Amino acid sequence: MQEGLFDEATGFEPLAARMRPLTLDDYVGQAHLVGPGKPLRRALEQGQLHSMILWGPPGVGKTTFARLLANVGDLAFETVSAVLSGVKDIRGAVDRAHHRKRAEGRDTLLFVDEVHRFNKSQQDAFLPHIEDGTFIFVGATTENPSFELNSALLSRTRVYVLKHIEDDDLRRLLVRAVTSERGLKGALVVPGPVIELMARAAGGDARRALNILEVAADLAEPGEGGQPTVNEAVLEQVLQTSLRRFDKGGDVFYDQISALHKSVRGSDPDGALYWLCRMLDGGCDPLYVARRLLRIASEDIGNADPRALRLAMDAWDAQERLGSPEGELALAQAATYLALAPKSNAVYKAFNQCMADIRQDPDYEVPVHLRNAPTKLLKSMGHGAEYRYAHDEPDAFAAGEAYLPEAIHHRRYYQPVSRGLEIRLAEKRARLDELNNASDTRRYP
Repeated sequence: MQEGLFDEATGFEPLAARMRPLTLDDYVGQAHLVGPGKPLRRALEQGQLHSMILWGPPGVGKTTFARLLANVGDLAFETVSAVLSGVKDIRGAVDRAHHRKRAEGRDTLLFVDEVHRFNKSQQDAFLPHIEDGTFIFVGATTENPSFELNSALLSRTRVYVLKHIEDDDLRRLLVRAVTSERGLKGALVVPGPVIELMARAAGGDARRALNILEVAADLAEPGEGGQPTVNEAVLEQVLQTSLRRFDKGGDVFYDQISALHKSVRGSDPDGALYWLCRMLDGGCDPLYVARRLLRIASEDIGNADPRALRLAMDAWDAQERLGSPEGELALAQAATYLALAPKSNAVYKAFNQCMADIRQDPDYEVPVHLRNAPTKLLKSMGHGAEYRYAHDEPDAFAAGEAYLPEAIHHRRYYQPVSRGLEIRLAEKRARLDELNNASDTRRYP
């Protein structure tokens, strides 16, 4: 066992730290990886450790698992934080691992927390030492390794996905924390229904569950027999001051944004409202949500209901003027309206296709009849000479006129759908096409 890793704490040590497991059987969650008979567990029990990346949201046990690996394998535990460390710290850990192996014959596990925050050169610094066995490398990340880690580092490690911890596992952890010697030693009464509520409030995060319990213990009131008791009133007081997990900038953040967007696109106002509230409750900037709703109004609704864009703008304006929480109701109003509005991605598709064409096509010149002619010289060159002023034409429409370059005059980008206002827009376009086709003055054949 690593010296000092699970020694009796001096001074204050958080409950979450005291409850770190000593054995694989004590480890909570991740049964898909370390449950009985699973390949990773068999490898650990046989002492066949290997370098790995632990990918998962906060509070699912990445750091705890790395410490447990060192404990099970009787390895020295070195840790480097990508937030606080640089290449100098990496070199120091490498030197200590080399010295330890030469002097003591003992191997080292190097745990790199938030490894995705290291840049390419810093990640490359680990490679030769992973290859020559200087240490077992264990990196922890909340970000998708495929996007954030070098392919060279990924090729030398195995990626394991850690999941949110199930409520049943959190309940067992909380009961153990209440009763065990390393926890609260049975000095606190926490009824079963309150344990259940704590587990649910933790949202799959073991550290959060233990933190809730620890704060609740400080606020516990005498119950029957005078023993400190955590009742639902105490728990409610704790949860009112605790933010839910919201991994801003990480996968959880983008997953919730995605869920909000897809709920609106799928015309589900309840789903849209739920994910909106989850994000706001978790501490997301309401103005970020407002910007996304504005984008959705154009991307997924467009001209099927142009009021959606105006309503989204009004909600954004209300949030800026009123702030939270008053302005958030306007965001909820916009989200539910957008969800039930008729849907069209015709503008979105047309814009993307037009941008793609512009990037690959030649730079077609502006047709002469559409050019500006502010000077006599330009007028003498024929700029704008054949332009037909639409307001002087019947119904303010110059039938047969063209506004695209000649080489691409046949292209059609905007194709209204048969929903909402776009039904009428499609009908109008069809009428205009008929007039153009019947015109004797068509600019291009």
